[in-house]
Amino acid sequence: MQWFEAVRDRVVPAAGDVALTSPRLVLVLAVALVLVAVRPLWRVVRLTVTLVHELGHAVVGILVGRQFTGFALRGDMSGHAVTRGRPRGPGRIASTWSGYPMPALLGALMVWAAGRGWAAPVLTVGLGVLLFAFVRVRSVLTALVMVAAIAGSAALWWWRDDALQTQVLVGLGVVLVVGAWRHLGAVLRDHSRSSDPAVLAALTPVPRALWNLSYVVVCALATWVVTAEVVATLR
Repeated sequence: MQWFEAVRDRVVPAAGDVALTSPRLVLVLAVALVLVAVRPLWRVVRLTVTLVHELGHAVVGILVGRQFTGFALRGDMSGHAVTRGRPRGPGRIASTWSGYPMPALLGALMVWAAGRGWAAPVLTVGLGVLLFAFVRVRSVLTALVMVAAIAGSAALWWWRDDALQTQVLVGLGVVLVVGAWRHLGAVLRDHSRSSDPAVLAALTPVPRALWNLSYVVVCALATWVVTAEVVATLR
């Protein structure tokens, strides 16, 4: 049962204190902010935010009983996920709504969990989701992004280093939260009928503005969680 012990050792939470020191946290935050602030870097990193957005649609769709059939990332950094089921109703609403807030929610979870030694379990779940979704890619670009994401996550998971896992999850969590705000800014300026809030407004009597407000509230709460964790570490 050596394989079982090897997997178990890479899944269980860290045994000791893995919280980042103030200097390391400042370095992680600086790297994360450079990734989202420098345009050439952001064009690449944005694919990660889009990937989480589309997998948010997919995972929530599955949880509410819909069938996830495929997804694709596009060269303009946008994406599309397809779930099949009833064209209207709570399930369709939940799966449609979940895209934009998912990067912020996942980012806040990563930062919160990493500071408490739960980086390894979060990585395990994330790797499982990526492997499950890989067979449903629908473009070459999507396959390349998924291969890179799976390879990086698998290496970080297998060659477990609690300190490194914590740094990566905190940095990625910050990138996802900031990226969620940037994506939200884009959708607030989007007045087309194909955007998620426009589709939600068509599915329900709730106007687009309130759906956008719900995204703002979630992003704000996620930002509060990350800020609280950062401030507590820097004290």
